[in-house]
Parts: sequence; structure tokens; C-alpha cells
Amino acid sequence: MIIRPRPHWLHLLLVRRGSLLPRILPQQLFVLTLACAVAFAHGQLYHWKVTLTASPFSLMGVTLAIFLGFRINASYDRYWEGRKLWGAVLVVARNLARQSLTLPSHGVDARLFVLGLIAFAACMRNQLRARPRDEGLAGLLPEAVIERLREARFAPGLILLWLGEEVAKWRDAGALSPMLAQHMEATLDELGAALGGCERIASTPLPFTYTVILHRSSYVYCIMLPFGLVDSIGWMTPLVVGFVSYTFFALESLSDEIEEPFGTMPNDLALDAIVSGIDASLREMLGEVPPAAPRPDANFILT
Repeated sequence: MIIRPRPHWLHLLLVRRGSLLPRILPQQLFVLTLACAVAFAHGQLYHWKVTLTASPFSLMGVTLAIFLGFRINASYDRYWEGRKLWGAVLVVARNLARQSLTLPSHGVDARLFVLGLIAFAACMRNQLRARPRDEGLAGLLPEAVIERLREARFAPGLILLWLGEEVAKWRDAGALSPMLAQHMEATLDELGAALGGCERIASTPLPFTYTVILHRSSYVYCIMLPFGLVDSIGWMTPLVVGFVSYTFFALESLSDEIEEPFGTMPNDLALDAIVSGIDASLREMLGEVPPAAPRPDANFILT
């Protein structure tokens, strides 16, 4: 995720980081080169005049813009839902940490349970980003549990199972009343629901056919556009075509990037920072000194 102060309006026109220009530069250069060639040849192709006007492109442009708007809205909906689910993980983890520290009778050490909540968040991030399941879990869980996670397909679910077993132990030992244990179990269910929601987003992309149709339409439109403009605006054709193609290519690229919000691209969710925030919040509840908050790198990116 790009985290930076909003620059001056003039600098905002020229900024590269976050503009997606590096990602779409090859196709942008191709369209600009084609537009320059069409302007130089006055729309002739092998002594054959391509008789196109701007009228059909006005109708096609409106339709294409509507499709692009739907695509970017669908992608952003997935992105925002993912952020809400991770926000729910933070809230529920805090609630469970508070309950484990205050509800059981005296003599129950809930520190390992709270560290297990941190481990759940870290393991959930690892699964969504296809990292080793035990990455960052050292010191948060018993070694026997970590060994089970290394080969597990759905490791966060096993951590939830272990957390539920801890609650059951407190209940069976008489340190937690059955009613309070049931309440904590319901709160653990909310973590499972958030995990399932993130798995649904990660495993169900937008229909591939829609992406193909939109991609082809954008390229065909931008390739044909110079022939429809050259007779009316002449050498201004490359400038207009460059602006239009940048808008279409950048929107398509952005929608493709945030469609998978749990990745590590510049505009994806900063899962490492979110997990770090959960870690700091729960360690403060334990009375420990939390680690320093992560900061964006030199390119203003927070992973």
C-alpha cells in the first residue's frame, strides 16, 4: 500500500510512484508510436486511406468507460471487503484478549492465549500471501503446535482449534463458567468467519472472460483511435491518443492489481503492517512494550 503525504498539485501531475506508468509503459509507447506514424502518413495505410471519423469512437468510448467503471468498482469492492475483514480480525482479537485476561478466575495465565491470537493473524497473512505457514510464529505458540502448522493446508484453522481447546481447558478446570466459555467460543467463531471471508476473496477472482473482453476492447479502441482523429486534429493526434490510452490502460491495470488485495503489489493491502498493529495492540494489553510501528520504505510503500 502506498502511504505518502499528498504532494503539491503540480508534483501530483508528474509523480511516477502510484501512477502505474512503469507497468503500462510498453503498451503506452506502442500506441504513441502508432499515433505518430498515423499522423505522419495522414491516415494512409499502404496507399489506402483509412476513412474513419471521431463519431463512432464517441459511442464506443462511452460504452468502454462504463465497462471499465464496473470493473474498477468490482475490484475495489473486493479490496474494501478485504480491509473490513482484517479490521474485524483486529477488533475480535482485542475483545478475546480482554476476555481472556479478565473473565477466567485468578491463577489462569492467559498470556499464551493472547500470543496465540497474534499467531492467528500472522498465520492468516501467511496463508493469503502463500508464505511458509510458520513464518513469524516463533515464540507465539507451543513448538508442538507450530510443527503441526508447517504441513497444514489450512493452518489458521488449526490455531483456532488450539485456541478453542485452551478455552475448553479453562472451563473444565472450573476457571471459566460454561456461559462465559460459550461467549468466548462465539467470539472465536467471528475470527473463523473473517478467515473464511478472506479465503473466499482470494480463491474467487473476477470472471476471466470479462477481463479478456475488456482488455481486447481497450487495445482495439486505442489502436484504431488515431485513424479517427488524424483528419480533424492532425499532429495533435498523438497527444490526445496518449492521454486517452493512459486513462484506459491505467484503470485496467489498477483494477487488475486491487482485484487480489492480499498480494504484495504497491496498491495491495498492507497486511504486514496490519499484523504488526495487532501484535502491538495485544502486547500492550499484556503490559509489554510493543514493537515499533512499521514505516513506509523509500518508495512510500507499506507492505
